[in-house]
Amino acid sequence: MLVGLKCMLMRGGTSKGAYFLASDLPSDPAARDRILLAAMGSPDPRQVDGVGGAHPLTSKAAIVSKSTLPDCDIDFLFCQVVVDRPMVDTTPNCGNILAGVGPFAIERGLFPAQDGQTRVRVRTLNTGTIAELLIETPGGRVNYEGDARIDGVPGTAAPIAIDFLDAAGSVCGSLLPTGNAVDRVAGVDCTLIDNGMPVIVLEASCVGRTGYEPRDELDRDVELKARLEEIRIAAGPLMNLGDVRDKVVPKVCLVSPPEKGGHVSTRCFIPHECHASIGVFAAVTVATACVLPNSPGSRAARVPEGRVKTLSVEHPTGEFSVRIEVGGTVEKPAIDRAGLLRTSRLLFDGTIYVPSHAFAPV
Repeated sequence: MLVGLKCMLMRGGTSKGAYFLASDLPSDPAARDRILLAAMGSPDPRQVDGVGGAHPLTSKAAIVSKSTLPDCDIDFLFCQVVVDRPMVDTTPNCGNILAGVGPFAIERGLFPAQDGQTRVRVRTLNTGTIAELLIETPGGRVNYEGDARIDGVPGTAAPIAIDFLDAAGSVCGSLLPTGNAVDRVAGVDCTLIDNGMPVIVLEASCVGRTGYEPRDELDRDVELKARLEEIRIAAGPLMNLGDVRDKVVPKVCLVSPPEKGGHVSTRCFIPHECHASIGVFAAVTVATACVLPNSPGSRAARVPEGRVKTLSVEHPTGEFSVRIEVGGTVEKPAIDRAGLLRTSRLLFDGTIYVPSHAFAPV
């Protein structure tokens, strides 16, 4: 017997996920996770028996409701559904799936659209991070078509401007969980940082790579992956994350001097696959690391002058522009605000069917 659930499939940024109303899913995390695994088709490397796309970037879910906070409009729980293991990770943020939350909330009647543009304030329940999304809504309807282009997505779409209001330390408790811009971890200089996503930033040359290798080549590099996992496991406790063997955070990002006219070149691991581009919060966090004096990021990057900086973060399939407002002092900079541009598209709205055994208590 199959059980139907209302679901909207959406592209958010460079990711794709299933979007649900919280009221349509169990509140118990174990029951919820069983349903998400069945819906996406995990664990199975092909996810052939679900709507997952057989890749971490296309095996995601959003659970959305009206916010319980007076100064927020929408609450959003991000769920990373692991492809080949029966695991749903709600530890990290996802700025890409976040881009679809505002449109989804309007489509489902959780938030009223204005004529022209609609500003939606969204709280990510995973970390408490609050972001403002500015969505085009001519005639009070979400517009998905436009001229905005983001690398990693074919074609163009309507822009969604996202400003993160309090991303620093959202998972690790502080921007720099060790208090240092540079830490020696497993024999390598790293920046352990969290400006929305826990990331270990290190120079590619420190692990014997240029940082310009094609994504597929790095993804097949078993020796490199083993070395990065060694660093990641050692960094976990230092970042207040404990044993990270079974967690999708922290990510690892190799940085190099820019190659294509940007400000820094990156190869990001998420954490055991080399990303075809770079995630939203990872891009914000890496750009932040680049403005920290004497850090691995600052050594690799060509950081623009001025309090307000737009950094072009190069990745294997293009670039990602991050706007950062820097306060504090030269010696101890503070990140006042970080923002970026994403797009989203409604792909499918209907009913997803899940085997009834997913609803049965264990």
